[in-house]
Order: sequence, then C-alpha cells, then structure tokens
Amino acid sequence: MQESLKDILSHLSTEVDQETLLLYLQGKLSAEQQHEVEKKLMNNDFASDAAEGLQSFKDQEKLKLLVAQLDKDLRNKTDKKKAYRQKRSIKLEPWIIITVILILVLVVISFFILHKYSAV
Repeated sequence: MQESLKDILSHLSTEVDQETLLLYLQGKLSAEQQHEVEKKLMNNDFASDAAEGLQSFKDQEKLKLLVAQLDKDLRNKTDKKKAYRQKRSIKLEPWIIITVILILVLVVISFFILHKYSAV
C-alpha cells in the first residue's frame, strides 16, 4: 500500500497538505494564509467538518502527537491485514509444479502401458 494513503490527514483535503493544516489548527499561520486554507476547506463539506472537530481539541500543541499516533495505529492495522493476506495466499513453489507434472506424465504412461498389454 502506498505510504501516502496511510497518513490520516492526507486525504482530508486535496488542496491543503497535512503540515499546512496542522499549522492552521495550531494558529501558526498568517491571517492571509488562514483565509486561503479556510477558503479551500469551504469547498469540501467533509473537510470543513473534520477541521471544526479538530479545532475543538483543548491542547492544539498535542494535536500533532495525536495525528502521529493515529498514523502509527493505521499503519500497524494495515500491515497486519497485509501480512494476513500474504500468509493466506497460495504460494506455488517450482518443485511442487514439477512434481505434479511428473506424476501426471507417469500416470499417462502407465495408462498407455496397461491399455496396450490388456488388449493383447
């Protein structure tokens, strides 16, 4: 899976990157930059609702730590699912294929030999 898909805030708004959004939520952007971010968030209802929810945090400085923790948890869960899918997938080893083909060839040869001698 692509690493960019695992970032929890990366798809909140396609116009605003995660770092700018975090700076906006912490109030570290200039008024002009804040206005730009708000204008970009207005175009997306989901993004504006999410930004409002993130603004309701009491300690905005801990928001970055929370996002990092959510990213880490999301990566762990997706890695576990990926490992489970890989574990369950059927792995065709070359020696298994060669053995099956060899057995089939021996069965066909045995059939022709038995068929030839039983007809006589």
